[in-house]
Amino acid sequence: MKNRIRYSEEPIGEIKLVPDFLPSPEELALKNEQTKVTISLSSESVAFFKEEAKNHHMQYQKMIRQLLDEYVAQQKKR
Repeated sequence: MKNRIRYSEEPIGEIKLVPDFLPSPEELALKNEQTKVTISLSSESVAFFKEEAKNHHMQYQKMIRQLLDEYVAQQKKR
C-alpha cells in the first residue's frame, strides 16, 4: 500500500444518521411470475447475449428476459 491514510485527532463534526435506503429482500425478489419455455434462437443471438452478459457480470437468460419484458411494456403503452 503506497499511500497510507493518516488519521488525526481533529473533530469530525456533526454526525447525521441516514435511514436505511437499501431495498428489503422482498423488494429484490422478482415480482413477476415466471413461466419456463423452450425456444430456439440463432447462434449469433445467443453468442451476443452471452458475451454481453459476461461483460456485465450477469446471466444471459436474464438479459433476454429483461429485453422481452421491456418490449412487452412498450407495446402495452401503445
